Amino acid sequence: MKSSKKTLNKLVKFVVDSYFILVFLACIGFVGIVSLYKLFVVKPTFVNVKVKMGDGLWYANSLKPSSWFIDSLKRGEMEKGLTGNPIAKILEIRYYPSWGSDQYDIYLTIKLQVTGNDKTKKFTFRRSTIGVGAPIDFEFPSVQFSGTIVELSNFPLKNKCQEKTIELIKTLSFPWEYEAIQVGDKYFDGEDYIFEIIDKQSQGFSPLLSYGSNSVDSTFFANGKSILLKAKIKVKKINNNLILGEDQIIRLGKVINITTNNLTLNNYEVIKIE
Repeated sequence: MKSSKKTLNKLVKFVVDSYFILVFLACIGFVGIVSLYKLFVVKPTFVNVKVKMGDGLWYANSLKPSSWFIDSLKRGEMEKGLTGNPIAKILEIRYYPSWGSDQYDIYLTIKLQVTGNDKTKKFTFRRSTIGVGAPIDFEFPSVQFSGTIVELSNFPLKNKCQEKTIELIKTLSFPWEYEAIQVGDKYFDGEDYIFEIIDKQSQGFSPLLSYGSNSVDSTFFANGKSILLKAKIKVKKINNNLILGEDQIIRLGKVINITTNNLTLNNYEVIKIE
């Protein structure tokens, strides 16, 4: 009896003296159990996001990537977490020339492994809350970049496009411009051909062209012509707007700019949509 009592007293004394150590070890054990539970018991949650590459702040006007960066992106490439499991996978890469520069607006569709609650629709990726408009960072083996989430869904993101035929006109063209335009010229955005010239016509200038409050003598554009183009485009309908690419609205009377494989078309006015 005395021996058992003495052992119990020693145990109590050890617990009292080692209180903080035991609490620390208990915390480590709890974290380990939770981690093992998440790794082997809880099913991972996946979401799909569309990311516009940039500095991660949608309102910031930052430098856009150049063509060399597009060549570094690889469809199917995966970023892995500490356990070696994939936490991000590139599904689609689309890119559009940024007007007036040799840089691009790049949009990527990426599948993410996240933590969160499907009921509240709040998700966390790499310990940061994500949502439309939120910044996000990636560290793929070939490239590292930041961006802004522009779309998020629990389901695969589908690029629901419809084909339209449009007519474009440019009144003040350069003398070389008409000959440079090629019927059949297209633009490929990395996934689809979204623009194709199917016909072209030219018309001579009227003697005088109104330009604001001034008149411009057509001889200034020696041998110049007004150009009428017909093209097939693939657009998405969002909030009753037809969107070419990701953010260029197509509507009657609007001046648009687009690049094909061989030529940059600027200041063409939409006069017909079918």
